[in-house]
Amino acid sequence: MNANNFRLPARRLAVVAAATALAAGPASLAHATEDQGSASAVVLRTGLNVSLLNKSVNVPLEVALNEVQAPRSAEQTALTAKLDGVDGGKPFTVLGAEVAEAKAKVTEGRSEASTTLAHAKLHVPGLPLLSLIEVEQVTSKATCVAGEKPVATANLLGSVTALGKKVTLTPSGPVEVKVPAVGEVTLALSQTETTTRTAAATALELKVSVNPLDLNVAEVEGTVTLAKATCEAPTTRAATPTPAPDVKPQGAPAEAGLAETGGGSMTPYLAGGAVALLAAGAGAVALSRRGKN
Repeated sequence: MNANNFRLPARRLAVVAAATALAAGPASLAHATEDQGSASAVVLRTGLNVSLLNKSVNVPLEVALNEVQAPRSAEQTALTAKLDGVDGGKPFTVLGAEVAEAKAKVTEGRSEASTTLAHAKLHVPGLPLLSLIEVEQVTSKATCVAGEKPVATANLLGSVTALGKKVTLTPSGPVEVKVPAVGEVTLALSQTETTTRTAAATALELKVSVNPLDLNVAEVEGTVTLAKATCEAPTTRAATPTPAPDVKPQGAPAEAGLAETGGGSMTPYLAGGAVALLAAGAGAVALSRRGKN
């Protein structure tokens, strides 16, 4: 019976358990969310301004060929990109290639992107017969794995020709190619960059400044990027905790309150018995005193 006096009823235990969970605070209610990371790839991106002979205006030439982005898996393959509005409104082929491929993919704990460009010729307005650049093959790849150092690689395979001149590229720095009455191109080879979570690789970066004076084109200036891949590693982080309400245990039944103080359902009867015993004892003491008198 004494053991039962110190046992909390089931209803009381349930209330205490709920209060304990809430009292644990926001940390117990927070949950982890995962940043899936990202990846992107592009075979060709141009940022050029084209000045026209018969108009005092600049026409932007911004082309992105096979540009893909993920978290969802993505892949595109195309061989040419065309631009209208040059050479009397005729379609203008910016890039021709046997292979022009871009891939971007994000899976659990991993994101990666890659590009491949092979046997490609790049043209700018005003130079329909002379290629701005020709490459045999360039590739780039960026890989980002959660908890690991990102990796970026870019490769140039085979020869490169700029404005009709064969070019030897080295990692030491950019190379300039100048052609009288045509213009100049500056080429930077295999640029890579990594941080703790990101990676970027570019096979070729071109700075262009040509003045063809043909097909109504006075000047073409800007940049061209060939075969670029980027990624950002997935990560897991704690979400912003949800504040917990200040909840106190509900009032317990009367028997539970007695249990906390060591009493139980028999306590009233025990108390009554104790009073009766005290009364009987007092009577016995009174009789004993009278007998002595």
